[in-house]
Amino acid sequence: MSELSDIRIVLVETSHPGNIGAAARAMKTMGLHELVLVKPKDYPCVEATSRAAGADDVLAAALVVDSLADALEGCQLVLGTSARLRTLRWPVISAREAATLAIGEGSKVAIVFGRERTGLSNDEMALCQKLLNIPVNPDYSSLNLAAAVQVVCYELRIAALGDKIKPSDRPEEEYAPANMIDSFHVRLEQDLIESGYLDPENPRMLPLKLRRLFAKARPTINEIKILRGILKALSNSSP
Repeated sequence: MSELSDIRIVLVETSHPGNIGAAARAMKTMGLHELVLVKPKDYPCVEATSRAAGADDVLAAALVVDSLADALEGCQLVLGTSARLRTLRWPVISAREAATLAIGEGSKVAIVFGRERTGLSNDEMALCQKLLNIPVNPDYSSLNLAAAVQVVCYELRIAALGDKIKPSDRPEEEYAPANMIDSFHVRLEQDLIESGYLDPENPRMLPLKLRRLFAKARPTINEIKILRGILKALSNSSP
């Protein structure tokens, strides 16, 4: 997906190598592949590879640099992430808004994730145009770094897919036509009367409620055939 190829994920001074591997996995599952690491504490590392769970190619291609400025080289838009809203007046957008902005940018975009414990410094934030905030539960806002990467990468993929992900209202099989459904209801009501469950003198709107139930379900041709077969089998088995 070409829109995602313009997105660069940047991790700043990640202390836990497992988070690097898990972030790579999160990226690959959503179709992103460009990872840049700024002064990771322990990398390369076996644990990072283990946590990548098949996203070894993302790790192998990851670029390790000495500064955030180096990591942002060639990027026209830089979005910094933060678990908390800063006292500084910084443009703040949600992960969903950021994804829409990034996909529509049409040029290289970097999304920067800070340290696990302290996030990004103000000097590092100064290199970003906007602050991306994930609206988590205010009573428990502790979001793991790799989980945050997963959330953002998911939003990026959704934004890139756009209208392509709209589910079809059509089933794999054809809906049953009105006359077929009506014929089924006639048979169903007859069987209910014969069984004693439905009193034709006092139906209490049961037939209408059953019709409404099936109208909501919108059964397919095959499903109506199955239901008719069940009615026939029950009728043949009755004494």
